[in-house]
Amino acid sequence: MNAEEFWQRIDPPGTFAPADTYVDRYPATFADGRQLALPIRALPDGEHAVASLIINQAAFAVVDAIAADLAAQLATAATDVVVGLPTLGLTLAAAVAQQLGHPRYVPLGTSRKFWYREELAVPISSITSPDVVKHLYVDPRMLPLLRGRRVALIDDVISSGVSITAGLRLLARCDCAPVAIGAAMLQSDRWRDALAGVPAERIVASLRTPLFRRAATGSWTPLR
Repeated sequence: MNAEEFWQRIDPPGTFAPADTYVDRYPATFADGRQLALPIRALPDGEHAVASLIINQAAFAVVDAIAADLAAQLATAATDVVVGLPTLGLTLAAAVAQQLGHPRYVPLGTSRKFWYREELAVPISSITSPDVVKHLYVDPRMLPLLRGRRVALIDDVISSGVSITAGLRLLARCDCAPVAIGAAMLQSDRWRDALAGVPAERIVASLRTPLFRRAATGSWTPLR
């Protein structure tokens, strides 16, 4: 598989066998056994790595499959509206909302419009840009869609939990407590402390991938 082929297809169950170490890709597995090969990317410390998913570079069929899987898991939550986190979470949130039969979704953003209100903003950073602190905003005109509604908060990947907790803080300012959190992928277990206050059954994902540690051979060993 060439680098440009990542995220372009979902393989049948058993395409990739489990291994003790991985060289450059990791087969993330859906609950039904289907597999999606993801590139392994070293973290800045050089000793650890994660499996990467860039969903806005994925084939439409892959996005649709992940969205359908998430929508099926969210069906029992009886959501009224889907809220998406920027930037990559917006691609997934829109697709999930459509799968659920919703007429629209609510996008959060990091670009401040002149009619936005400062009390409806929280700081946000991410694992991919840890030194860049932006602000997360919600358009005040979206408030009627959120208050008193059953909301699912969607991001593409939950890794450290920083972005998703920023979304929860912002929704709290909107008098909104999501009934579910969804993601295409839970990337290692580092997010668990950040979301310790959220019941585990409210957090759903299509894929779960481990944190990796560099082995003596230069390959990567899954830690969890």
